[in-house]
Amino acid sequence: MASKAIKRRPCSSESDKTSEKRMETTVSDPVTEPLLGNGPHEEKNKRYEPATRSDFWDGTREECLRWAHLLSIFIAQSARKIVNALSEFGSLIARLFGCSSAPQSSQNGQTVPLNLSPLQVERLKLLRQRLDVPYDCSSVKHQDALKELWRLAYPNRQLPPLKSDLWKDMGWQNSDPSTDFRAGGFLSLENLIYFARNYPDSFHRLLHKAEGKRAEWEYPFAAGGVNISYMLVQMLDLQSGKISTKAGVHFVQLLEDDEAAFDNLFCVAFQVLDAQWLARRASYMEFNEVLKSTRVQLEKELTMGCISSVQDLPSFRMLKR
Repeated sequence: MASKAIKRRPCSSESDKTSEKRMETTVSDPVTEPLLGNGPHEEKNKRYEPATRSDFWDGTREECLRWAHLLSIFIAQSARKIVNALSEFGSLIARLFGCSSAPQSSQNGQTVPLNLSPLQVERLKLLRQRLDVPYDCSSVKHQDALKELWRLAYPNRQLPPLKSDLWKDMGWQNSDPSTDFRAGGFLSLENLIYFARNYPDSFHRLLHKAEGKRAEWEYPFAAGGVNISYMLVQMLDLQSGKISTKAGVHFVQLLEDDEAAFDNLFCVAFQVLDAQWLARRASYMEFNEVLKSTRVQLEKELTMGCISSVQDLPSFRMLKR
């Protein structure tokens, strides 16, 4: 019996070694261990491995990250709503206190979308419709408008034919004024008529070059007016689907209280151009340079803040009725 017991001890030792080997296998690195065990002992021990607890924390961490992501989305959406509400509130306050609430350009050069009132939208639409009308020399309406401009410019002179060298006295470059309207269209003729009707004193002083020391070769008055109309359209970005210039963004705010804001701005622009012309002692070949500097001056005044009408522009003071 004793010999049998002695014989069994090695077996017991081998069994212990096998058990130790199995224990060593059980605590091996879970990264190098196969996904599925081959035996019941491996399957049983695998339930209590640290890898199982790691999986639990991984799942918990993923859940936390998901909720954090949802929370960040909620915060971002709420922030956008708050910014929009503050923008609308700021526009309302600015209008109540008579200051321009036009959006400013952002750092990347883009502009904030305009928040226009229904009245501003309608007046901007009507202004853009005026831009699309070319001068038509066969239109009775357009012919009558040209004749009206002559009567306002020279009330004591006889109306000449529609094609006559007398039209050059007004500053048209040819005997047929219709050839000078290509850039400004019928809008530029309307601007000149508005100038003559509403600011006759300034109109006639500029027409007759009554102030300052004049160049031997002066800019043509009427053709210069057509170029001013075209310059304003470009400066205010009125022909694009979405106004993107600072001056344009500020200008459309003025339409709320002034349906004739563009026509009034034309009158101011003409006065500014003539003042800069005299300051530079310019001559005919420098007209485009003076026109550019006029644009810079107007852009500066339109965007200076608290401008609720064209009458608030510093250069408006130069106009005389």
